[in-house]
Amino acid sequence: MNNTEIKDLVNIFLKKNKLEKGLLDLEVKKVWFELMDNGIANYTLDVNLRNKTLYIKLSSAALKQELSYGKEKLMDLINKKFDKEIVQKIVLS
Repeated sequence: MNNTEIKDLVNIFLKKNKLEKGLLDLEVKKVWFELMDNGIANYTLDVNLRNKTLYIKLSSAALKQELSYGKEKLMDLINKKFDKEIVQKIVLS
């Protein structure tokens, strides 16, 4: 088997077992913490992706306000990591 066949088999397995969304949610969380480093990551309580909306729960109201000004840039950074549109909207709480 070559790499393409293995990748296709994994994708079929994920679809059949309805694991795609959960795996994507985990990958988006990982990317968020990679992009935000320790500064913002330390104030991040939770990250969830549902229906192309990224929900980010923060422990700092001031940080939430600051990030609200850069939502478009955050979406672009995350989507570039995946080479496709994963996030269409960000909700900060």
